[in-house]
Amino acid sequence: MSDVAPRRADAIGAKVLLVLLSLAWGLSWPAMRIALDEVSPWTLRALGYGTGTLFLFGVLGHERRNLALPFGVAYVHVVVSALLNVVGFGLFSTFAQLHAMTARVSLIAYSMPVWAGLLAWPLLGERLTRSSIIGLLLCVAGLAVLVSSASGPPLGLFLALGAAISWAAGTLYLKWARIAGDRLAITGWQLLASFAVLAACLVGFERTPHLWPLRPATIAALAFHGLVATGLAYLLWFEIVGRLPVVTAALGSLCVPVVGIVSSIIILGERPTAMDAAGFALIFAAAASVLLEPATRETPRLARQRTR
Repeated sequence: MSDVAPRRADAIGAKVLLVLLSLAWGLSWPAMRIALDEVSPWTLRALGYGTGTLFLFGVLGHERRNLALPFGVAYVHVVVSALLNVVGFGLFSTFAQLHAMTARVSLIAYSMPVWAGLLAWPLLGERLTRSSIIGLLLCVAGLAVLVSSASGPPLGLFLALGAAISWAAGTLYLKWARIAGDRLAITGWQLLASFAVLAACLVGFERTPHLWPLRPATIAALAFHGLVATGLAYLLWFEIVGRLPVVTAALGSLCVPVVGIVSSIIILGERPTAMDAAGFALIFAAAASVLLEPATRETPRLARQRTR
């Protein structure tokens, strides 16, 4: 009985952290859109990943955690997973915001559990369950509603879908690769690899980034994206999954697109239509149906290896 109160307090603390994480990742969507008014997607993501890398390695060094990975193929796995999980997701979702409402992009990107369940069938041999099929049908229906209600070419919606699929593929790759080592250190190495790729792309496409003059709002948005939504958010996530069941943490992460939609309406002044609301509801239900699936399937545990 003496351990009940500490465990309960620990769980309550983790749920508070989950709320903070939802705010960090949810508010990052309008923050990115604000920054994109003055900087390119290449600059935005390179700065964000660079700042996040410094933050995470600073924490790892302060806590004297082991940064080493097994020599050899582990570093290849880190680079491949970074290209899918971080670079792919980051570029698809950022370019998507240039062609579609941020509220739409954030929710479509968080349809990842649906595509992870679908891809796990051919890639990992995991059978499709009833929940996976229902989630897929709901998600396709939601996408169809959003595409049909789009006033122009639905390029942004397809780019957002690319972000979700890239994230799903990277998560499955991490599950298959089973990289040995400290999970936070692995995330740090992924961010470092992603920063190197984005920095090279930035030089190749822009030569030098446009960093001055910038509005105070843009500077604040860039700082939030790098320090809070990238560096601090990963610390919160790994602390949360260490305290709560992974399915609980994954379901809690569904609050992120909700925060993204609401904050986009408040901060950016976006005005989703009734058709948007219907599409949002279908896609949200799709992701929830997969994450609510019984623990006989391993897909919900993919959320533990989330890297964004």
